[in-house]
Amino acid sequence: MSKFDPYEHLNVSLNDDGSLTRHLNIPKLPATGEDQLLPGQTVVSKDVTLNAENKTWIRIFRPVKMPSSEKSAKLPMILFLHAGGWIDLSVANVFCHETCNKMAHEIPAVVIGLEFRLAPEHRLPAQYDDAVEAINWVKNQAKDSKGDQWLRDYADYSRFYLYGASCGANIAYNAALRILETKMEPLKIVGLIMNQPFIGGKKRTKSELKLATDQYFPLPVIDLLWELALPEGMNRDHRFCNPLQEADKEKLRSIGRCLVIGFGGDPLIDRQQEFVKMLVMSGVMVEAKFDDVGFHNIDMIDPRRAAAINEFIKEFV
Repeated sequence: MSKFDPYEHLNVSLNDDGSLTRHLNIPKLPATGEDQLLPGQTVVSKDVTLNAENKTWIRIFRPVKMPSSEKSAKLPMILFLHAGGWIDLSVANVFCHETCNKMAHEIPAVVIGLEFRLAPEHRLPAQYDDAVEAINWVKNQAKDSKGDQWLRDYADYSRFYLYGASCGANIAYNAALRILETKMEPLKIVGLIMNQPFIGGKKRTKSELKLATDQYFPLPVIDLLWELALPEGMNRDHRFCNPLQEADKEKLRSIGRCLVIGFGGDPLIDRQQEFVKMLVMSGVMVEAKFDDVGFHNIDMIDPRRAAAINEFIKEFV
């Protein structure tokens, strides 16, 4: 029997300088721009540079038509933080682009997809820094009379949500904790949506042991992703990985409403449920949507699950 290779499973190879070569060539889609509307097009999108030095940028999605019942009302804003195990994917990938498109159209909302830096070239907390920078960028648009026109015309700054899937959920949580001490007015973060949060810890949980050889997200792959993402020399009980280690209950109380989504076939399910318990015990209003059936990132493969998750988000927002 050949030895399991987590690099091969992830379709990446490690270079001598510590960087990765990513062999998966997932198709990317350009932003639509707003000039040429195709027949039946429901959402337009555009790209904006966030930090040229870090090569970070955002893609803003907005519905073509405002909902007729709310002519004068503005739309909630959602900062979208993609999955990819810290090491892969882009907000321009077909899957991420379409996810944002659907949210913008169906919720409806102004969706801001963040192209954050990837590990191991940029280890944590680089991704948290990028998310905080994106949130501050949005806040600054609100204060600037010459700020982004789409946000000015369509977005409600008092209804701002952070939405992350897998590692993106971890980024949403940590970015929210970081900005609690910052004056955010007129931007108001009213909720966190964490879809299958990628969290960990040194001590194995029952679900991790039971699903150690899971075909999508086996334990050696999870371990490798943390090894590539965490700061050098840090273990899986570091707070970036294990939010239960040093939870500041006082601080958490101000985090706002949370929606946590998980699936029974995800090796991380026990951790996600413990995480929900910790939030509730800290006085956070949590809505938990756990389904017995399903695996990690099922919504990337199963359109029905993706639609169900969108429905949860719509109700929550």
